[in-house]
Amino acid sequence: MEHDPENAARPAQQHLEWHEGDMPYSAEFGDHFYCRTDGRLECGHVFLAGNGLPERWTGGDDFTIGELGFGTGLNLCETVRQWRQTRGDAGNLHFISFERFPMQRGEIARALSNWPEIERERAELTAHWPDAPDGTVTIDFDSRTRLSVVCGTALESIETHPGRFDAWFLDGFAPSRNPDMWSLALMSALFAHTVEGGSFATYAAAGFVRRNLQTAGFSVERRQGFAGKREMLCGKKPVVGV
Repeated sequence: MEHDPENAARPAQQHLEWHEGDMPYSAEFGDHFYCRTDGRLECGHVFLAGNGLPERWTGGDDFTIGELGFGTGLNLCETVRQWRQTRGDAGNLHFISFERFPMQRGEIARALSNWPEIERERAELTAHWPDAPDGTVTIDFDSRTRLSVVCGTALESIETHPGRFDAWFLDGFAPSRNPDMWSLALMSALFAHTVEGGSFATYAAAGFVRRNLQTAGFSVERRQGFAGKREMLCGKKPVVGV
């Protein structure tokens, strides 16, 4: 999950605490980086299923996922795992994440150590993660699977990004603790950089988040949240003329 991208007063180096062994916790934002029940299963329920994945990428076309907040890389690793299991004979996956304060290699390795299911992806990610991540970090997991982590403020990075996205994982810290990551300006930038029929999904269900997404132009649907959470949000960019 990304630290506040719009507030320059935030420290440039994140300060982590470790709860329950290997679960990272942001001291600045008072929030964990992933669901305490099971962050990997949450990724499958919220971000993958919420975007109609893996079904949407099995047709063989290239597919681009955007993510707000790379954090530990957990969503990336679970997505790559499922992509490898379900992809067709053609098509490439480009996972592009926007992160203001990238973690260090050892922190990522520790945070992902509890899931044997993604050990292959964890090892690949940490083996190629730079000592001082900056600019755009690019890692090719194989000839059809690329990660790009854009280090910088989310709004500026997305507004200047040349491409369009098929799906979004909105995974910043909780809206109550990091409201700038859910602002109307940022949601509008996401909408402008989403293909027609493209989608988003998020664990968040706060009223102002839903309203900002709708005002930006997305259709918004409430669904059952993960691990007893009442609601999550997902939706699409309408297709013009439909």
